[in-house]
Amino acid sequence: MALFRPQLERFLSTKLHCGHSSTKIPTKNFFFATRPKSQCSAIAIDGPSSLTDVAGIRWGSTSLQGAREEMEDDIIIRSDGLEGFSFAAVFDGHAGFSSVKFLRDELYKECVAALQGGLLLNGKDFNAIRKALEEAFERVDAKLLDWLEKDGVQDESGSTATAMFIGNEKLVISHIGDSSVVLSRSGKMEVLTDAHRPYGSNKISLQEIKRIREAGGWIVNGRICGDIAVSRAFGDMRFKTKKNEMLEKGVKEGRWSEKFSSRVQFNGDLVIASPEVYQIAFGSDAEFVILASDGLWDYMNSLDAAAFVRNQLQKHGNVQLACEELARKAIDRRTQDNVSIIIADLGRTDWQNLPLQQQNVVLELGQAFATIGIVTLGIWMSSLLSS
Repeated sequence: MALFRPQLERFLSTKLHCGHSSTKIPTKNFFFATRPKSQCSAIAIDGPSSLTDVAGIRWGSTSLQGAREEMEDDIIIRSDGLEGFSFAAVFDGHAGFSSVKFLRDELYKECVAALQGGLLLNGKDFNAIRKALEEAFERVDAKLLDWLEKDGVQDESGSTATAMFIGNEKLVISHIGDSSVVLSRSGKMEVLTDAHRPYGSNKISLQEIKRIREAGGWIVNGRICGDIAVSRAFGDMRFKTKKNEMLEKGVKEGRWSEKFSSRVQFNGDLVIASPEVYQIAFGSDAEFVILASDGLWDYMNSLDAAAFVRNQLQKHGNVQLACEELARKAIDRRTQDNVSIIIADLGRTDWQNLPLQQQNVVLELGQAFATIGIVTLGIWMSSLLSS
């Protein structure tokens, strides 16, 4: 690390221009997206492999405010504290930025401690890893709820969180909320996480709906108590430690009747911070990983997003540029949410010399000719009908 320290400090001390503002990245061995007043922020960690504890991985990240009035997302990438692994996370906040502000430092510290500085990650006991991360997430949530109550400024704020621990041979994910992780293997895409939402007909959504109802909650238009559209998140004390106060407030605001309120019996938290933990072996065909908030996935499916990134990397090999272009693509598609994206190029693919997938080229040509044929046929039939 010392060998590249001067170059690293020069790189990190340069200013990033975005709109009408600029920010300076601190010269430490951790990285997180700053939050300028303009509608985007981005960092590039795209240099020598010694910038991380994992050889060969190149990082790109970006956050765009989009159409939202406030920027409530945040990104963090860190390479210290976990032997042989790097950490990256996307936080998608709601009802204020307070919870995200707390989480971007506290969650990493708790995870490092729980994972014994990476010792568990380097072992083969996945159950121990899962238990450690579950306990870390729950401890952080308890601390956050206590902090929010004492702070009292934005006691309704909350945040989803999807954290990745990337090593040379495997990826561990700890996930709550509706951000998502996608892995590209030789051009084939794998979605590695499920969204925690109180609506939908997939297995995870049905489990979440059942849990919420058993806890005494109800769902209106895909929202818990007609309010929040995610079922797992940090913070959100009105669905945890302040459920009765939430109930009383709803009566005062006319959202439900006092009679309805009197029949509600809570048996647990409606929103929980218990993560789903996944472990994925990379293998020789693993190319890159995309972690992004729902501001991307609600407007671009995983296949299109991963194919877009792969095409970008084949063009220029710049993972930061690919990340920024992907975010702009979501904005072009009129996303109504903040968009935060992290891409980890695993360094196993020679993008410059990667041959084009001939099957895709043939398929695209075939689709183009088919479209031309249909349009021509339509014009011909229209001319016959009008003659």
